[in-house]
Amino acid sequence: MSYLFSEDAPALLPYAAQLFLAREVLVRPSRWVWPPWIPTPARRFRTRQQVAFTDALRPIVRRRRSSGRLGDDMLGQMLRPSPHYGLLPEEAILDTLPGITVATFETPSRAAGWILLHLARHPQAANRVAAEAASLPADPAATTSTHLGSLQYTQALVHEVLRLYPPSWLLTRRAPRQTQLADYTIDAGSTVLICPYTAHRDAREYPEPDQFRPERWLDDSGSPAKPGVFLSFGTGPHGCEGAALAMAMLTLLTAQTARCYHLSEPPGPEPSYQVTTLEGLATVGLRLRATLRG
Repeated sequence: MSYLFSEDAPALLPYAAQLFLAREVLVRPSRWVWPPWIPTPARRFRTRQQVAFTDALRPIVRRRRSSGRLGDDMLGQMLRPSPHYGLLPEEAILDTLPGITVATFETPSRAAGWILLHLARHPQAANRVAAEAASLPADPAATTSTHLGSLQYTQALVHEVLRLYPPSWLLTRRAPRQTQLADYTIDAGSTVLICPYTAHRDAREYPEPDQFRPERWLDDSGSPAKPGVFLSFGTGPHGCEGAALAMAMLTLLTAQTARCYHLSEPPGPEPSYQVTTLEGLATVGLRLRATLRG
């Protein structure tokens, strides 16, 4: 929330929490599949929470614009005029931010468990992240995009964990018209299922696909590379609008955690998989021990 709204985050957090709850209620399994135009209780609840969030956000947008103090956060960036398109209309900002708020909560929270587990299971990789994170400022609030860009191995590790355990392991797309996909005819209106979990483990795209190898995301000089297909945030015009923010959050979380702590797994059962919201892949029973570095 602080990445999105900085000092205004505490005032918006209760409304955001209700947005998250509305999302969970909306996607709970049901024996009935209702047409999208029917106002089911779950849909009405979601609409009420979106309206409440928007009503709380509107005076913040107007206060920032009238004062000229736009803020150095996501909202502040949206309030700044674009050299090509000028100012975003107020309604465009208010329509977009509820979705971004939910997206930057769901994917990072699921992915964080897998990242912490891999830091515990791969201490050499964790040490390399910690060494890279040593260049970050002591005050996390002073971190800039330049600092973020220097965390190339950390970003590679995050990409590799998201490849192996994509938070959304199943995506859906609806075909607007009849089309050919490989040797299959997809009728207009059909729903197509895409599975990033299996696509990311295709040996034609990733050598040794089941192995944890963050280095595959770096070329020989240590610069970023983009091997194979990557669908953890979707792709194309319907890709996740919060992908860049989610990657920044996960990269900094990984760097700061490895910088401060050694993680290890205590004795006991291994964590298991759980399919959650919108086919999300989360850890269950995750137990880690953290000890201070140095």
